[in-house]
Amino acid sequence: MTTFKVPVREEVSASSQQSFDTLKKVLGMVPNLYATLAYSENGLSRFLAFQNAPTSLSNKEKEAVNLAVSQVNGCQYCLSAHTMLGKLNGFSEEEILLLRKGQSTIPKMHALVQLAKDLTENKGHAAPANLEAFFEAGYNKGNLVDLLLLIADKTALNYLHNLTEVPIDFPPAPELN
Repeated sequence: MTTFKVPVREEVSASSQQSFDTLKKVLGMVPNLYATLAYSENGLSRFLAFQNAPTSLSNKEKEAVNLAVSQVNGCQYCLSAHTMLGKLNGFSEEEILLLRKGQSTIPKMHALVQLAKDLTENKGHAAPANLEAFFEAGYNKGNLVDLLLLIADKTALNYLHNLTEVPIDFPPAPELN
């Protein structure tokens, strides 16, 4: 079976080396999953540009969606990374576990993660009630497009880790009960 080692800076393209340098400066490290994107000559820089594009969703909303989507897709790497990032964005451990289930005690956040979970589980299809709840919570069609792009972003990384199984370099996410 093919195995994937995490590429180091000297093994990647010039474009990826620049991205490694930026990540090291901003995060203090190059996360293993981002380094794995550098197997493609321009994959890392293209992905970072997509991921860092402006969006109508707040950082807290993005982390909530990342947790729900990563749970559906069974990605331990992203669950671990976004559990840490969720805490940095003000979520408690209990809130993070709820978000992973596509739930929240905050009605607007609940509508967001419920729809994200539904869309991910059903490959872009959603129950009409979940879509209506999303709009009734105050979101608009632009927010819906941004949600779909975020789901695509996270699903791509979830699939990359599920396929490559590169080592997780974040504290492990707890199991759901």
